Amino acid sequence: MTQLATPEDVRRILARQIVAGELRPGQRLGAERALAAELGVSRALLRQALSILEDGGMIRRVPGRGGGTYVSRGKIERDMSSRIEGIPALLRSQGVTAGTHVLSARLAEPEDDAAQALRMRPGELAVDLLRLRLADGSPLCLEHARFPARRFPGLLELPLGGSVYELLQEHFGTRPASAVERIEVTLASADEAAVLDVQPDAALLAITRTASDSDGDPIEYAHDLFRGDRTRLVVRSGDGGAGRAQVVELRRAAG
Repeated sequence: MTQLATPEDVRRILARQIVAGELRPGQRLGAERALAAELGVSRALLRQALSILEDGGMIRRVPGRGGGTYVSRGKIERDMSSRIEGIPALLRSQGVTAGTHVLSARLAEPEDDAAQALRMRPGELAVDLLRLRLADGSPLCLEHARFPARRFPGLLELPLGGSVYELLQEHFGTRPASAVERIEVTLASADEAAVLDVQPDAALLAITRTASDSDGDPIEYAHDLFRGDRTRLVVRSGDGGAGRAQVVELRRAAG
C-alpha cells in the first residue's frame, strides 16, 4: 500500500470511497483503531483527516457511548429563485424519498405575526399545522404552517401527510404564486434537537415565509427549521434567475 503521509492524503482516499458509493450515506465507519490500521496511518493523522471531512460536510461524528463516525447523507438543495414548491416535490426532484409525521393539526387563533401576515381579523381562526418532514427516512425540517380557515374550510379533514399546496390546488383551486421568505441562522433548542435528531445548539436554517395567491392575497404563513447539516440554499442571479447559482450552506466552525 502506498504510504499516506498527510491528512489530505487520507481525506482524499475516504472522500473517493464516499463519492464512489463504497461508503454509503448513513453508514458507520469502523473504529478509529481498525480504520487507521486499514489505511496504514496513525490514529492522530486519521483524526485530522476526519476533521477535514467533517468540516466539508462529508461525515458527521456523534459523541458518547453509542456514537461514532457516519457518512453524511447528501444535502438537499433548496433553490430560492425557482417556482414555489412544497417539500415533497422538492425531494422528489432530487431523487429523495419524502416522508411526513403530522405532529399536530388544529384550528387555533394565530400569533400576532401570523395574523398580521395573513391579514386576519381579531378572533379569526387559522388551520395550524406542525409537521416533521423526512428525507430518505431521517428528519430534515420542522415545519409550522398556518392557513386562514375561512378561506380553506375542511382543510383539516384532508390527508395532511403530503403536499398542502397540492391539496389547495385540487380542492380550493389555488396555490401560492409568490412568496416572501426571510432566512436566518438559529441554534436548536433541546426540544427542536430531539425532534430533528441533532445535538442541542446545532445550527438550523430558519425560514419564515408568507405566501400569496395570484391575486396577491396571503394564504400561508410558515416558519420552517431546516437542519443545517442537510440543507444547501441555492440563489440564482441574472437573466431572470437563470444565471450563475450562488450556494449558501452551513458548516461547522473550525476549533
